Amino acid sequence: MTQEFLDVAGGRVEYEDVPGAGPALVMLHEGLGSVGLWRGFHHDVAAATGRRTVAFSRFGHGRSSPPAARRGLGFMGSEAREVLPAVLDALGVQAPVLVGHSDGGSIALLAAASGLPLTGAVVLAPHVFVEDDGLTAIAATRAAFDDGDLRARMARHHDDPGVVFGNWAGVWLDPGFRSWDITAELSAITCPVLAVQGTADPYGTVAHVEAVRDRSSGPVELVVFDCGHSPHLERRSETLAAVTAFVARISEPTSPPTASA
Repeated sequence: MTQEFLDVAGGRVEYEDVPGAGPALVMLHEGLGSVGLWRGFHHDVAAATGRRTVAFSRFGHGRSSPPAARRGLGFMGSEAREVLPAVLDALGVQAPVLVGHSDGGSIALLAAASGLPLTGAVVLAPHVFVEDDGLTAIAATRAAFDDGDLRARMARHHDDPGVVFGNWAGVWLDPGFRSWDITAELSAITCPVLAVQGTADPYGTVAHVEAVRDRSSGPVELVVFDCGHSPHLERRSETLAAVTAFVARISEPTSPPTASA
């Protein structure tokens, strides 16, 4: 499958569109992610579900255009309410199932809470508030970028790894971001949600997906694996099975009410 580029307000977006039926699945990558860093999981999802599956790189990620400005503390809300709808419109995608990992999972939740028409949402290791241990892990990742080989590894997937990393760590490690918390917005979510979390995730605990379950107004299915921050890579077959079953379940036609005698 050849990667393509889409022009939207703000610049050029790298994307990969795997053909299939609708409603489409749209993949929202992690804070240091891109189309390529899904490691082909979007192809697995398309094959297993038969659905059209689209993955795209946010501005500044992968081969997409650089962001117009340094990312602000509210960037996930802006991605959910401004950038994502523009990308969906340009792709001709209506009422998708969003599949978001990490920051992408948070963006998916915020999009659902904003009233964006969705068939459902799958969130893999999403963040809904800030935890001290998560910040410690991010600080360690910054050290790996500054002094280790992380920059070189990221350069294989991003035009400018410095911009990608700086925008991610710069937001999360900003003292002003310590109070970031979207739990109050979760009650506005009415679409079905599948929330997947690893018990050994250094960036977040099970409390995040439990908050999604407890505060959302729609049905939420919780799946917890013994893994780290990337269930779709570390427990690939099990995560794929859970996503496939969820998509099939929410796509079942609703039986019409039985007429009373």
